[in-house]
Amino acid sequence: MTSAPNPQPDMLSPDATRRSLLTLGALAGLGGGLWWASRSAEAAASDLPKDFWTQQFDTLSGPPLVLSAFKGRPLLINFWATWCPPCVKEIPEINELHEAQKALGAKGCQVLGLAIDGPTPVREFVAKTPVKYPLGLAGFGGTELAKALGNTSGGLPFTVLIDAKGRVRQRKMGATTLKEMQGWLKKT
Repeated sequence: MTSAPNPQPDMLSPDATRRSLLTLGALAGLGGGLWWASRSAEAAASDLPKDFWTQQFDTLSGPPLVLSAFKGRPLLINFWATWCPPCVKEIPEINELHEAQKALGAKGCQVLGLAIDGPTPVREFVAKTPVKYPLGLAGFGGTELAKALGNTSGGLPFTVLIDAKGRVRQRKMGATTLKEMQGWLKKT
């Protein structure tokens, strides 16, 4: 027996309607998640304080260290102190990173240490422990710069990676490692 043609247009069953709505909801959620991920990646890079490039610091010898001299290339800044054991422990790996980046010339990342310490302890420290990258004597006032760069707790060591466009790309409170810093640079 043949059935009579249905005069009504094809309608989805309640189950098919539910599946269609669930599929649309999942697609909307996926699209929203992708949008949020792209916004989060953009938000991860933040601008520098307005006066960042105008700041300068005394050095152990020679002219002051002027931050504007580092503008236009990636810059890794490590805030440290001679009295901070984790700071002292990471210096050899920062030296290694500096040497590797220096070998890349203009394509490499610049490395800078800002000592939250007085000149005498820093001078005595570097006489015993070589530091191959430029050092600025930020003193205890350097904690204000670290805070402006995202160090809300004021602890040391604190390391910041700034990209060539002047945006903060990475921040780390506590000791870092060569492998970790190399990973940061791959993303910059």
